[in-house]
Amino acid sequence: MDEPNRPETAAKTNKQTIRERQQTARRVYLDPSSPSARSIVRVVIIVLIIVFVAGSVQSIISSIVNLAFLVALAVFFAYLIDPLVKLIRRPFKQYNLERLMPRPIAIVIAYAVVFIVLGLGIAYIAPRVADQAKDFGANLPEYGKAFQERTKDLTRRFDRLKVPDEVQAEINKKVTDFGTEVTSAVGAFLLSSVTFLPWLLLIPILAFFFLKDVNLFRLGVLRVFPAGRWRLRAEAVLQDVNTTLAAYTRAQLISCILIGLICTTGFYLIGLKYALLLGILAGIFEFVPLLGPVTIGSIVILTAAFSDEPWKALYVAIFLIVQRVVHDYVTYPRIVRGGIHMHPLMIILSVLAGEQIAGIPGVFLAIPIVAIAGVIYRHVQEHQGPRGLVSGLIKEAESQVEVNVDVQVTASTDPPTPAGRKEKA
Repeated sequence: MDEPNRPETAAKTNKQTIRERQQTARRVYLDPSSPSARSIVRVVIIVLIIVFVAGSVQSIISSIVNLAFLVALAVFFAYLIDPLVKLIRRPFKQYNLERLMPRPIAIVIAYAVVFIVLGLGIAYIAPRVADQAKDFGANLPEYGKAFQERTKDLTRRFDRLKVPDEVQAEINKKVTDFGTEVTSAVGAFLLSSVTFLPWLLLIPILAFFFLKDVNLFRLGVLRVFPAGRWRLRAEAVLQDVNTTLAAYTRAQLISCILIGLICTTGFYLIGLKYALLLGILAGIFEFVPLLGPVTIGSIVILTAAFSDEPWKALYVAIFLIVQRVVHDYVTYPRIVRGGIHMHPLMIILSVLAGEQIAGIPGVFLAIPIVAIAGVIYRHVQEHQGPRGLVSGLIKEAESQVEVNVDVQVTASTDPPTPAGRKEKA
């Protein structure tokens, strides 16, 4: 009676043995207690290679940061010109006459319109701005004397309050250092801007080729990916990146014009001496995120504080704070219209990190780079599905380890095929 049950008992024992070996193998593969010397050497070599590559990449980035800044400005200029190019070609497209207005000719016409308008505006405003700039430069020594008088007045007040000499010296030192830092920062920015001016002539040239051959660039990127789902996903990423950069460029341009007009009007109403010059500078500095408004705000407040009527500095500070809050939380979101999905804290951290990495170009490029990275990350999440990016990678790694374990356990537990036995096809 026991003989018929022997095969079943042997099969159960064999399955139990296989299960125990699989569990043991998984413990060995997933939780190694003592790594081998080869594994340690391999990890050390990989870490050294990563450190070397990171150092090389950092040196390369630092050496081409000005070139990258130039290319980025050309790309943004192309985004500004592109709507005008489309507007010029739209009537010809409606009547199927595109061959009469090819894209290069439309670009040249758009360039002519933009530069003519800019030239007329500069010719009308430049004389007044130049007069105010000369007057401002001539009065800089007076501002220095006013700053010294304010410092002496502050020292006299400290003497009346019987503040210790050490505290007075420390406060005066802090105030003087702050004024020196602001002056040096503004001077360095103006000097770097002047030295970068010859490079600005290349921006329209590069933008022309970007506008003319944009479809070639797009097809070149898409051909890198295999046909099918990957190419469709790459096309969607390019479309979202294009929308994001267009929204950012449009928002920056409109913000510069809007802030320039509002600040010029507000400075005139407050009664500042160089209202037009400071208002135009406010519009130009608005193009540099975060640090630009802070810099121009400091310049305007200090200019008002060291003028004949120092109490105007308080009005200027209140006006700039209200204008900043209204623009950041009311007007700017409406201008962007959802093109950039970034938290304000992320914007601040991105700008600070960009300044630490690449200075002023890093400040300018930080927000577009982080916005593009956010677009790519969002598409990777959609590609991974509900598992998410990190959980999907972990799941795939665990599945690969389990497959390797099962293969090795099966290979070690399968009985050898008897010699001479032929396998069925």
